[in-house]
Amino acid sequence: MANVQTQTTIIPHNQEPYVSRIYPSESELDIKLQNAAVAHVAWRKRTFKERMEIGHKFVSVFKAIGDDERKALHLELTLQMGRPVSQVPGEIRGFLSRAEYMLSIAESCLSDVSLKDTDAPGFRRYIKRESLGLVFVIAPWNYPYLVTINSVLPAIVAGNAVLLKPSPQTPLAAERFVNALHKAGVPEDLVQVLHLSPALTSYVVKHKLVDFVSFTGSVVGGQTVERAAVEAVGFKGVALELGGKDPAYVRPDADLRYTVAELVDGAMFNSGQSCCAIERIYVHESVYDEFVTQYVDLVKVIVLLGLDSCGAHIPHQKKYILGDPTKPETSLGPVVSLASAEKIRKQVADAGEVPPVSLALHRPHEASSQGGCYGSHS
Repeated sequence: MANVQTQTTIIPHNQEPYVSRIYPSESELDIKLQNAAVAHVAWRKRTFKERMEIGHKFVSVFKAIGDDERKALHLELTLQMGRPVSQVPGEIRGFLSRAEYMLSIAESCLSDVSLKDTDAPGFRRYIKRESLGLVFVIAPWNYPYLVTINSVLPAIVAGNAVLLKPSPQTPLAAERFVNALHKAGVPEDLVQVLHLSPALTSYVVKHKLVDFVSFTGSVVGGQTVERAAVEAVGFKGVALELGGKDPAYVRPDADLRYTVAELVDGAMFNSGQSCCAIERIYVHESVYDEFVTQYVDLVKVIVLLGLDSCGAHIPHQKKYILGDPTKPETSLGPVVSLASAEKIRKQVADAGEVPPVSLALHRPHEASSQGGCYGSHS
């Protein structure tokens, strides 16, 4: 953060400033929320069919992106959060696939529920689903398209207004996302991007016009959101999707060659920055030694992108290549911040004191020794 009025996104792999945004004042926020509330009144009156058509058009807008703009989108996300540019298309494909699936189930999820089978004579009972109002979505940086679609598209199709607060690390992803919605026909006041400080985020959570809060992120962040919602006047709906602690178990009958490769990838894809990343592995004692040997051998083949000490170009036949995420051959990029990298370095240092871990190769990335966002790996 440059100061309390602005936020600046720092490129993870070179620590250079990329883009800055100015925070609104509380009075400016009040106006934005009021405009969203007015837009919601009109939007909820639109037919379900009309809202669905706009939802499908939103998907079409993204699919119609030309090659040059698509490449710009991929590089843009890489510069914001550090994922190798070659892996960004996977998130975009997943995001579009998820959007199409949610649209396919929208009618069954939003239709009235008949209770006629249990009605008493003279009674007609049913459950009618109506929009909530203003939905405040707080999205993370690790998969900004894939996670944002989970809350924003269903909220819009259901007839709500949406206020989207992206991570300061990925502001452009949110702006591109919302711009596509506007191109598809969603009114501008109905869906807005809000770049906010922590204090302003709590202000919006507590705001009387906000009816529901959807948060995806850390446990600490979720606790802050929940606390603010509880302190607000009245009652708000809150949905919290927080960090995972995901183990894997290797059975004695596992195909180790397949299993090892999958678990290494599960731990290292997106530089381990996934809510479902493998964080610990339990291995049956009958295959433990062989599993460790194969796992260590695969981790050892991680190479550093660039030139070796003799100036010869390093061959890129290895699966995992750690380096500049803007280069197409890179498959492992930096972590998102200096704080994250430092935490990993400490974990590696602590683990290095345990004898079994010494089986793995400990080799810091060049940027690691310079205090960058590349952690040592072992």
